[in-house]
This record gives sequence, structure tokens and C-alpha cells, in this order.
Amino acid sequence: MASQRGESAAPAKAARKGLDKSHYLYIAVIAAVILGAIVGLLFPEVGKAMKPLGDGFIKLIKMMIAPIIFCTIVLGIGSIAKAATVGKVGGLALGYFVLMSTFALGIGLVVGNLIHPGEGLKLAPYDPNKKAEVDSTVAFLLGIIPGDIPVLPTLFAAILVGFALQKMGAQGAPVLKAIGHGQVLVFRILIMIMWLAPVGAFGAIAAVVGATGVAAIVSMFTLMAAFYITCALFIVVILGGLLQVVTGVNIFKLMKYLAREYLLIFSTSSSEAALPRLIAKMEHLGVSKPVVGVTVPTGYSFNLDGTAIYLTMASLFVANAMGTPLDLGAQVSLLIFMIIASKGAAGVTGAGLATLAAGLQAHKPELLGGVGMIVGIDRFMSEARALTNFTGNAVATLLIGTWVKEIDNKQVGEVLSGRAPFDEQTMIAGHGEPVDHPAEAKPVPATV
Repeated sequence: MASQRGESAAPAKAARKGLDKSHYLYIAVIAAVILGAIVGLLFPEVGKAMKPLGDGFIKLIKMMIAPIIFCTIVLGIGSIAKAATVGKVGGLALGYFVLMSTFALGIGLVVGNLIHPGEGLKLAPYDPNKKAEVDSTVAFLLGIIPGDIPVLPTLFAAILVGFALQKMGAQGAPVLKAIGHGQVLVFRILIMIMWLAPVGAFGAIAAVVGATGVAAIVSMFTLMAAFYITCALFIVVILGGLLQVVTGVNIFKLMKYLAREYLLIFSTSSSEAALPRLIAKMEHLGVSKPVVGVTVPTGYSFNLDGTAIYLTMASLFVANAMGTPLDLGAQVSLLIFMIIASKGAAGVTGAGLATLAAGLQAHKPELLGGVGMIVGIDRFMSEARALTNFTGNAVATLLIGTWVKEIDNKQVGEVLSGRAPFDEQTMIAGHGEPVDHPAEAKPVPATV
């Protein structure tokens, strides 16, 4: 992992350089939401007329669902195979990630069923074939955007391709690499589409507020508040309790140690920006290099606790807002779909929104009309989502290190007490004293 640390200064600088673009988009979305709400309240008919803007943005997101699902699932299955080859650490990490992500999804469902977000709005169901009351020019422009591809068949095909590539071994490596390049292209297109989020958010919010009034604004704030509270409780109670029981480490001390990374994530709305620093800090904390080298990168794709909570709560919000709440069977099947579909798309702007749209389209396509409301508040929830994902991966690294006995508890105590502070030069060169474990001599496999 030395090379990764040695190169991490550059990504950190790149992240800071890209900060302005991220902030411009963030500010534009906030301004669009506020303007849309004002237009909807003061000029309801004008607000309703803005609906095609939100519909167009939703169609663009729908256009990307199938390629995103295919690429991420195929590469995700390949990543599982690679992580499993690392042995005990990889298998234990993957088992923990799947269990914890499922648990987070379950918590999102429980909270969503308790507070019933979006209830009473009674928005009109989404109908892709409905062309009435739409200007011919608007209909023409919306018709340019390609139609959606069925999600579940795509998911099934991706799983088959993924396992087939596993069986091919070295022969399948070039195909897997090509799909990896395809994923980069798909995500680049998605990022381009997300720059239209302010337009889509304005149209969707203006139309919803124009149709329902203040009730829509209250419902959105209720969802955001419930999501932030749920994430905070998940970090402090669930992750903190597990960390205290297994390692004896206080979650607040760990969060204080990672304070600068939290600021970086809060400013960029992405936990990917702090990946190099998390690797360096976990090694400095006393976890052996092989454990950090396997757990952290794998966790960034498979351990998305905040995203899991967001997906389930947002799905229930949309279903309630459309006046078609999901029954228990539909919620469970949606949960299973989200567990599979959410893997492998971490740190990509708009990936969570695309996964949400994919789940709704696969279960109840008529619910897609409510995604426009989520577009407007998605950026407001992205910080809590990213911070929860990041904290979950930091906690997972300590837990895995403790379970495989590859952690220096004395070093953990020294670092968290402040007696062995993290040296920022770690991002450029070696740091601290090496952990004296036999595993330290083992190189981290290049595949991970």
C-alpha cells in the first residue's frame, strides 16, 4: 500500500481543485429548489407547467439505469472473487459488509414505516405513454431521450455474465477490463447528466408545490430530518455499540481522530475524496497494512450503510407521496433488489439516484414520477449519506483488524488519546512505527 499512500497527495490536491465545481452544482441545486418552491407557491399554474423539465431529467436518469446496473453488477461480482482470494480477511470483510448493509436497509424500512414520509400528497402516477396536455414541441424534445430498458432482465443478465467471467479465469480478464472501461464511460455520462439536476429540481419542485402547496415542502423537510436523525443514531448506537463491544474503542474518539476527513467529505458530498487519507490513518492507528489494504477499498464498494438507509427511506417516501404505499412483500423484494443493485457505484455523483430509480422502475414503474421530488433534496441528504458510509468503513476496518488479530491495541490507545498524533507527511511517505505483526511482511495483492 506504500505506492497508494505515495500517490495519495495528488488525489487530495485534485479533490481540492474540483471543490469549486462541486460547490457550483450544490449552490445551483439549492437555488433551484428555493426558486421552484417560490414559483409553485405564488404561481401554481406556472409551477405545474414546469413539470416537463422534471420529467425530462427523470427520463435521462432512466436512460442510464440499465448500463449502470449491468456494469456495476458484473464488476461487483468480479471484485467479490478478487477479495475472496485474499483469504480470511477478504471473506470476513465481505460477510460483514453484506450483513451490515442489509441491516442498514432494514433500519431504513422500519423508520420509513414509522414516520410514513410523503403521506397525503397524492401526486399523479408517472405514465410514460401519456401525451395529453403536453405541447407538441415539448413532446418532441422528450421523445429524443431513449426509452428505458427493463431493469430485472438486465440484472439477471449481469449476474450470469459476472459468474461466467469468474469461471473463465484469466481468459475473462480482458472482458472484465473492457466492462470496467465501459463503466467509466457510463459514469462520466451520468455526471454530465447530473449537471442538469438544477433544471430538473426546479421543474419537479415547482410542479409538486404548485399542485399540493405547503404540504410538499413540509413532507420533504420531514424526510430530510428523519434521514439525518436515523444516520446519526445508526453511527452512535449501532456502529458505536458494535465498536465498543468488539474493540473497546469509543466511537466519539474515533470520529474526533477523523475530523479533518469529515470536513473534506462534507465539502465534497463524497466519501471517495477521503479514501487515501482513511487508508493512511487506519494504518497509523495500528491496523496492519494487509487488513487496511483489503477492507477499505472493498468497503467503499460493498459497505454503503448511509446509501442503504437513504434508498429505503426515499423509496417509501415516493410510494407514499404517489398514494400507492408498498406492502410488506413489495418492501422486502425492494430491499433484496437494493442490496444487489447498490454495490459497486460508490462515490459517483447521481449513482444513488439512479439506483433508487432502478428499484422503483423494477417494482412499480408508476412511482417514477415521485423521483423528481427526491432530485430536489438529494443533495441535501448526500452529506449524511457520505459521512455514514465513511464512518461505517472506518469502524469495519477496526473490527476486521480485531477479529483477525492484526491490530496493535497499544498504538490505538496512543493515537486516540492524542499522544501519537497523525503526521500529515504520512500522505507522502511512511508514517509512525510499523505494526509488529507477521502479516506486515505480506504484500497486498495487486488485484485489490
